[in-house]
Amino acid sequence: MTTLTNALTTWLASGDTASVREAVKSMHPADIANEIGGLKPADAARVLTALPPDWQGTVFGYFDAPFQIAMAKSLSRTELARIVTAMSHDERADLWKRLDPTARDALMPALAQAEREDIRRLAAYEEGTAGALMTSDYATLSAGMTVREALASLRKEAPDAETIYAAYIVDEDRTLLGVVSLRDLILAEEHARVGDLMQPNPASARVDDSKDTVAEKIANYDVLALPVVTDGNRLVGIVTVDDALDIARGERARRLTQFGAAAPVRGGPDLDLRNSSFGAIFKVRVFWLSLLVFFGAITSTFVAGQEELLSEVLILAAFIAPIVDMGGNTGSQSATLVIRGMALGQFKLRWQDIWFVIRREIPVALALGVVIAILEAVLAVFTKGVGFEVLMVVGLAMAIVTISGALIGALLPFAARRIGTDPATLSSPMITSIMDMLGVFIYFALAYAFLGHLLEV
Repeated sequence: MTTLTNALTTWLASGDTASVREAVKSMHPADIANEIGGLKPADAARVLTALPPDWQGTVFGYFDAPFQIAMAKSLSRTELARIVTAMSHDERADLWKRLDPTARDALMPALAQAEREDIRRLAAYEEGTAGALMTSDYATLSAGMTVREALASLRKEAPDAETIYAAYIVDEDRTLLGVVSLRDLILAEEHARVGDLMQPNPASARVDDSKDTVAEKIANYDVLALPVVTDGNRLVGIVTVDDALDIARGERARRLTQFGAAAPVRGGPDLDLRNSSFGAIFKVRVFWLSLLVFFGAITSTFVAGQEELLSEVLILAAFIAPIVDMGGNTGSQSATLVIRGMALGQFKLRWQDIWFVIRREIPVALALGVVIAILEAVLAVFTKGVGFEVLMVVGLAMAIVTISGALIGALLPFAARRIGTDPATLSSPMITSIMDMLGVFIYFALAYAFLGHLLEV
């Protein structure tokens, strides 16, 4: 707990809310949330309610969902209603969906009619869609307005709009006609018509588009906000660039858990070390580890079956681990590069991209295989003094496993896309297990080819 946090709790204990306001008045809301986020939810709620009313909703929006719910339980209905009213439209709809039915029923009567209707409308959209992400606090203009009238309208809408850097042109049925930037309005003549300045047919998202599609469109079109429309092109909300950044941040976290074999098996929330329960963490991790044990059992059973060869050429056992490890490591490198390219939109599930990856990876894989094989052979000679036949087995196995790992790792993400699975689910441990199994098959196949005569009676 920091010095400031200690001071805040001390002032609250003595009822000195003026000192609380004075201490945080120059801080960014995100910093305030970070400062009091280490407190118990009930104590954090007390600090929050001591802040100026117009700050409370903004600061509350920076807490993660479980902490918001815990704080909400410590707030009176009036306090929670005041905070919810001050929150952005999309954030308060998200909070309402997370509250239990009893809390919802208690909160709704304390809100104004406009807030109640807005929450119900936004909360009706399916989770993970543009409709669930969007906010309804945006600025609209009509095409027939003059620039003078448009600027006057924006001044009135600004306090309630999440952004006015782009205003959306709609008709009387709220059909989206175009978009105009605040910059263009400021630079235009006062008597100019908005319809003459607007960009017609702007990029937009449908209410049922996925959140990933929305984030991709915001990045591709380089806009601060993306309008969300119904099938009839009726404007119902916008998704702002900060929401897209939140999506991207969540996606990165999800991919890290997937690539580390810690992804939920059948959907559900991603694992979070701070907020996930013991049961959720255990269930996900034990599933993936059990799956990897299955691959390991196949590999170990096969190796155990080579007892006769290993007893004749015991030195072969010393090279099993480095050879199979190299395949997994190389495969993970290749898969990571391809998955990164997919995330950046460089590769899609099409033959020209698959062929490009193959053409790019083959010379790299061959070069890696040769270099690693030579290095392993040199080390084998100087550290273990192996003979020529064993040297050939080790060197060729290392080369083939390295090349195979690179190619398999590069192609597996495309295979995942083809069957409708996220490429990140082909995690590093999974690739390693597959290459462990393939590696021992390659290694002992070469061993029998070069050293099988030692078993002949």
